[in-house]
Amino acid sequence: MGFVPGKKKIEGAFVVNEGRSFKGDVYLNGHRIEQVVPSGSAAPAINESDYEIIPAEGLYLLPGVIDDQVHFREPGLTRKGDIYTGSRAAVAGGVTSYMDMPNTRPPVLTQELLEEKYRLASGKSLANYSFYMGASNDNLEELLKTDPRKVCGIKVFMGSSTGNMLVDDEQVLEKIFAAAPTLVAVHCEDEQTVAEGKKIYFEKYGANAPASVHPLVRSAEACYLSSSKAVGLARRHGTRLHVLHLSTAREMELFDNTIPLEEKKITAEVCVHHLWFSEEDYGRKGNFIKWNPAIKTGNDREALRQSLLDGRIDVVATDHAPHTLDEKQKTYFKAPSGGPMVQHSLPAMLELSKQGVIPIEKVVEKMCHNPAVLFRVKKRGFIRKGYFADLVLVDLNKPRLVKNENVLYKCGWSPLEGITLHAQVMKTFVNGHLVYNEGVFDESKKGERMLFEKNG
Repeated sequence: MGFVPGKKKIEGAFVVNEGRSFKGDVYLNGHRIEQVVPSGSAAPAINESDYEIIPAEGLYLLPGVIDDQVHFREPGLTRKGDIYTGSRAAVAGGVTSYMDMPNTRPPVLTQELLEEKYRLASGKSLANYSFYMGASNDNLEELLKTDPRKVCGIKVFMGSSTGNMLVDDEQVLEKIFAAAPTLVAVHCEDEQTVAEGKKIYFEKYGANAPASVHPLVRSAEACYLSSSKAVGLARRHGTRLHVLHLSTAREMELFDNTIPLEEKKITAEVCVHHLWFSEEDYGRKGNFIKWNPAIKTGNDREALRQSLLDGRIDVVATDHAPHTLDEKQKTYFKAPSGGPMVQHSLPAMLELSKQGVIPIEKVVEKMCHNPAVLFRVKKRGFIRKGYFADLVLVDLNKPRLVKNENVLYKCGWSPLEGITLHAQVMKTFVNGHLVYNEGVFDESKKGERMLFEKNG
């Protein structure tokens, strides 16, 4: 074979990119995409013999997924998950870049701790990475040092969740929204409303409360009160606000679909589990679908799906948040919230596409293009000449039953256990490196730190 190292030609794939699907070839040269050539177009003036051919007939080529919300649990909570195993599961699922949350142990509340996470990832992560700077009631000075060209954003918990970093000082919130040097991402649930819900349902059921009370404890009202407050703060201060894991129909009235994403100051995210499950699933899944905010009614799910299509919701992410099997098998009030999803998020969304819920072009828009645009990620999220070669080859007709025996999460379980997903990731390229190839990993190269156009 006479091909030049680093030069690859992905040949004959159905390319899904920027609202179009077409058959074509994509040429890679090292880290970057060199050419995108639709079938029937004039071939570029290059020496074909230089390229290693990667046959892709019948497969779909997508940009790598950018997941803007994961909890890989490192440092301090590595019994649940860690950067290496989380990123390994991610690339197996077509996620080539992720943004990790600060509620670790210790929580990421200083620039020094933030940079330590980057150092950890540089030697361990198979996918590209960024880390949020965490906010608290007393670290404003550290927040203001955040470099918007090197950090995806600032995370504010306006409702406490696993790993409590609740910011409930009104003056501090005003200062953060007024002065944040970068995008502010928020978890929105009204703390007082949640506390009242816990009290009511503990008095009603005691320690034996069923998981089905979760959307009553962490109610739609709790979500709306907090989300509307965050949006009000952002409008008052001109903040770039990203509201994470929306879960209710009513919250959709807070978001606009008349403004191009590039110009939006206030943006919205939904997670795969809120699009997939509804309250009817608690009877089967119990605490395994206990997330904060809670999975709610079928009507809420339908409103989220519709808002994804009409542009009020901009991004689909996972809120991948693993806990051990033992922790999840505790009684409702003692079991932590969250679950693993990065290995199955893209196949699950492609399953919804197969069901007619969302076109495949929209899946790519919401999981690949829009995170790149919203966070102003440099040269990722699209299949374009000169962009990093973060790419995924998918077989849409290769069904696989999700079983705990074939999940790659360190925690060893999936909320999708027992569900057959018809799309399967076959190959994943990170910066041009074929890191995942039909079940086999090449871990000789690591992912890179994502960089951003100034996103304040």
